[in-house]
Amino acid sequence: MTHKHHGLSIGINRVNERFFVSLKAQGTLTHRDYETITPMLDTALAAVNDPTIRIMIDGSEFEGWELQAAWDDLKLGLKHGSEIERIAIYGNSQWQHWVARIASWFIAGEVRFFDNYIDALDWLCDNKADAANQ
Repeated sequence: MTHKHHGLSIGINRVNERFFVSLKAQGTLTHRDYETITPMLDTALAAVNDPTIRIMIDGSEFEGWELQAAWDDLKLGLKHGSEIERIAIYGNSQWQHWVARIASWFIAGEVRFFDNYIDALDWLCDNKADAANQ
């Protein structure tokens, strides 16, 4: 029997003193996935004390969205876009690079695409940029 995995995994991670929300997208996301995951993500983001949030998205197994799910994703970005300081998108497809560029139009913070997970993590957790901005 073949199983086709799809959906989002959510976590709160910490590297040194930097906390961030981690998301791993797998397969093709559906509207039903967003109906399940949106309340979880809202709860996870509400639990973060800092008014600015950093997010790591692992899209290495992500294939895309159904049409309604793409709309759900846009609504989610608009809802939380002002709270987001940085989003690092780790993936392996050129179209994901373009998704990162488009996402930056709807997010107050920075969005960058990386094809190397360690580079994405280094940028996401970079505290030097924080000190320079203060």
